[in-house]
Amino acid sequence: MISLINRNLKLFFSSKSKVFFSLLGALISFVLYLVFLKQNMVTSWVTLKDAHVLLDQWLIGGTLTVTAITTTGSALGQMVKDREGSRLSDLILTDLSYNKIHLSYLFSAWIIGMLMQIAMFIVMQLYFQTQDSLPFDTNIILPVLGIMALSSLVWSAFNMVLFTLVKSVDTVGHINSIISAASGFFAGVYMPLGVLPTFAQNLMKLTPAPYNAALFRQILMKKQINSDFHNLPNYSLLKFKQNLGIVVETNFSNDLKILLWSFLILLVLILVLYRYNRKIVINKI
Repeated sequence: MISLINRNLKLFFSSKSKVFFSLLGALISFVLYLVFLKQNMVTSWVTLKDAHVLLDQWLIGGTLTVTAITTTGSALGQMVKDREGSRLSDLILTDLSYNKIHLSYLFSAWIIGMLMQIAMFIVMQLYFQTQDSLPFDTNIILPVLGIMALSSLVWSAFNMVLFTLVKSVDTVGHINSIISAASGFFAGVYMPLGVLPTFAQNLMKLTPAPYNAALFRQILMKKQINSDFHNLPNYSLLKFKQNLGIVVETNFSNDLKILLWSFLILLVLILVLYRYNRKIVINKI
């Protein structure tokens, strides 16, 4: 199985275009923030001493979520490509079980999602550190890595469920394009959660994306929030958190529970669809 994971990783990272387009949704979120959103949002919270720093951290949290969504999806496109080209059928004829073959795609996507999140985090941190003197707290490294690992796992499972039902590589490309464009909306990056109509907010909450982004934001912004809101009333802090999607279900613990439940539901769906996917492959032998 390790050899298959290595093979999937090499196929992904050897294609510069695949790497670039897997990050396109994250790059769009990043550029839109710099060009259109940042100044307006800073103006809206001008009473805060370091509003630009706080909002930079907000953007990083949302963009990391978008990165996890799009890169794991791009990585799992290889599964569909192998299935369409009958490579999966050939692999089953070896001594590898279908379970291990199936898991190799999931683990490959998880590793790719982790690595790409780390890369995006470093790029954004360095950029904002240079432009806005964004401080870096070493105490957040382990919590952020933990949420990266969880988000990569959740979205690998999500995309595996999605692509189990896809038979054509061309369809994968179309789906990834749609997901890349929509992920910024569902993660609350294009527009903050609080400014959207109730219907749109409820729609977002049906996916793991806003909870994922909220977990990142609560870790990244905690120290700066405590500093900026130290002398301000609690209702101002609550309004700020709700408007920007820093909390979705009142606190970190509840958002984490929903993300974990999302993964368990997706895991069940993977198991349900497993026989269907295996049958398609075996029929090609």
